Amino acid sequence: MNEQEKQQKHQQRQQKIKEKVDQRIAAATDDKGLLLVITGNGKGKSTSGFGVVTRSVGHGLKAAVCQFIKGTWDCGERNLLEKMGVPFYVMKTGFTWETQNKEQDIAAAELVWQEAKKLLQDPSINTVLLDELTYMLSYRYLDIDEVLSTIANRPEGQHVVVTGRAAHRRLIEMADTVSEVQSIKHAFEAGIKVQKGIDW
Repeated sequence: MNEQEKQQKHQQRQQKIKEKVDQRIAAATDDKGLLLVITGNGKGKSTSGFGVVTRSVGHGLKAAVCQFIKGTWDCGERNLLEKMGVPFYVMKTGFTWETQNKEQDIAAAELVWQEAKKLLQDPSINTVLLDELTYMLSYRYLDIDEVLSTIANRPEGQHVVVTGRAAHRRLIEMADTVSEVQSIKHAFEAGIKVQKGIDW
């Protein structure tokens, strides 16, 4: 087979793929706010959620972030996005193994959740990131029925991104898109310190 024939075969294959993709695009007619869940035990769930927020802001949409679990330490995404007018509501207690105080953690989670509820009722907010919310459900710091009902009853066009490990099955069932980030290898496991601008 000469180069011209190879090119022709390649073009025919790509044309078939294009036709299938075009058909799927034409068939997708629903327009609604999406619920995205980014879960799994690998690194990059919050990073992916912040990517969605950044993309939204880049298109001139209004976004907001609620961070559960996270502490008061420096956050590169927050440093950037707050300059772009994105409000952040942060639990500020840090990881539960650091606080070792369940009542304090629940109270802090509830404060951030109250802010999240306001965002989830505000039609002017296009995208809401609920970073590490999955832990609040698995630890039972927040009531899952209330959380899922609030998300379900948000403004019609509002997008919500939920991140964190071990997403509850009810959250997964409710979601429009679910991605699982798997850990294959992590530098920290080899004794390498977390790196500014990469890990935080």
